[in-house]
Amino acid sequence: MKISAEERLMYNVMKAIYESGIPISFKGSMVLKACLMEAGFTDDTRHTVDIDANWYSDEWPSGEQMAESIQKALRNSSIDLNVKLYRMYGEGRSAGFELSEPSSGEILFTMDIDVNRPAVETKIYEVEEIRFRGSALLPMLADKLSVISGDKVFRRVKDLIDLYYAAQVYTPDWRKVLQAVKGNGRSLGSFDGFLNKPDELRHAYNKFRFDGDVSKPAFEDVYQTVREYISETLPVNSD
Repeated sequence: MKISAEERLMYNVMKAIYESGIPISFKGSMVLKACLMEAGFTDDTRHTVDIDANWYSDEWPSGEQMAESIQKALRNSSIDLNVKLYRMYGEGRSAGFELSEPSSGEILFTMDIDVNRPAVETKIYEVEEIRFRGSALLPMLADKLSVISGDKVFRRVKDLIDLYYAAQVYTPDWRKVLQAVKGNGRSLGSFDGFLNKPDELRHAYNKFRFDGDVSKPAFEDVYQTVREYISETLPVNSD
């Protein structure tokens, strides 16, 4: 599996934060890519331009404290990037940070950090000798299942694609996935959009861009694979 130069830089940022002791664990596409590589998945996967994470602490940190902590971690690891808070966290909203190249001011990628959400199972990953703490795959599947069960599926096609990738290498205990959905403070929708509006979903999928030279699988293959993969979680009369 190829890792782009941007993704390698993001992994190094994740390593720097992990080694700094900041109370952050990672999740999302960068962690899923590590999961897939660990499981022996060799095909190239969609690239991403952001890092997703959870911050856990007894106190509620200010945005400035978070930005300063991350900036210090990068400086200590000789990573020359500027960190800027552009969105403060709140109810149902993550904190957003821009990481930019100092001389040009170009934003290279962003980082979204949820603060003091329900804790999830984590583990240590290693990608090309880069170590970091990230979410285990099961709670990530729970998040993605929650998304595609509702109308968010049309705006979050990437979660459909990620489930397609996961289906190639990992068969979970879906009862535990459903327990994780509840444990994460989420709930399942009716899957109405996923099951009954495939044309709208196809349209959203066709608009979703794969960067670089990563091949985009056919929608029908993605849809049927995911439908079969999550079949144990679907409404009884969905066949």
